[in-house]
Amino acid sequence: MKFIGSMCALVTPFQASGALDLEAFGRLVDYQLAGGTHGLIVAGSTGEAHALDDAEYADLIRFAVERVAGRIPVIAGTGTANTRKTIGLTQRAKALGADAALVVTPYYVRPTQDGLLQHYQQVAEHGGLPVILYNVPGRTACDMLPETVAELAKHPNIVAIKEASTDASRMQQLLELQSPNFSVLSGDDPTFVRAMLSGARGVISVAANLAPQHFRRLVDACIAEKHEDARVLNAALLSLYDVLAAEPNPIPVKWCLSLLDICSAHLRLPLTGLSAEHHTHATEVVRNLFPAEVQPRHSSAA
Repeated sequence: MKFIGSMCALVTPFQASGALDLEAFGRLVDYQLAGGTHGLIVAGSTGEAHALDDAEYADLIRFAVERVAGRIPVIAGTGTANTRKTIGLTQRAKALGADAALVVTPYYVRPTQDGLLQHYQQVAEHGGLPVILYNVPGRTACDMLPETVAELAKHPNIVAIKEASTDASRMQQLLELQSPNFSVLSGDDPTFVRAMLSGARGVISVAANLAPQHFRRLVDACIAEKHEDARVLNAALLSLYDVLAAEPNPIPVKWCLSLLDICSAHLRLPLTGLSAEHHTHATEVVRNLFPAEVQPRHSSAA
């Protein structure tokens, strides 16, 4: 499988009781498929992976694999702060039917670049799935440098990197590493068009939870090198990017999804609901983006 194009980092819906809401998750998966999304990331950081117990993690991936039925790749979040645990989780994701693993850099422990190199090599050797590297230093306090990525890109089982840095020069360094077997993907919605027009092969997006059709059209324009079309389409999403940055992800995106009746806004502590001061603006943005689609029912969401 090719891991390129418009890919969505799915939220994990919860019921008011705190239990998984697989019915809502099914609606979200169907919404992505209908919108033309190229791939789904399940149980990543947007999916509150670290709030899931082992059984829930398995239920979520198994459900996604069955629902998608091979139409597009299902990519499981398997990164932890420990190599042994990451290998084990990757092996489990494979057994559940996932097509690849999105492996975030080990958070909190702050490994050296050599530690990162060995970590990913071990996961690629023993995890059993194609590996997509994930660098998001603003979240993890761990920055995987381009020279480390250059070494990892040589491994036949490491197929891509999701780079969430907003630094254009960093992205350019990574783009020089692309090959037929290794792709660079943007992990930052507000700058992904710049990255793709410079040569990146896709995006792993949070905003695509809400706007899969918009993202598919936008990615297609970037791939076709229709620069002006891409800029116009992206301009229509700037207000959404602003809303989704109002508070830590996935707080705003879940609140907005609740306005579209796709899932509730419930999160698991320590994450709490979107602050009231953002409700009016978020509702306006969602209403303006989806005038011909499901209309928000109210100006606040549970």
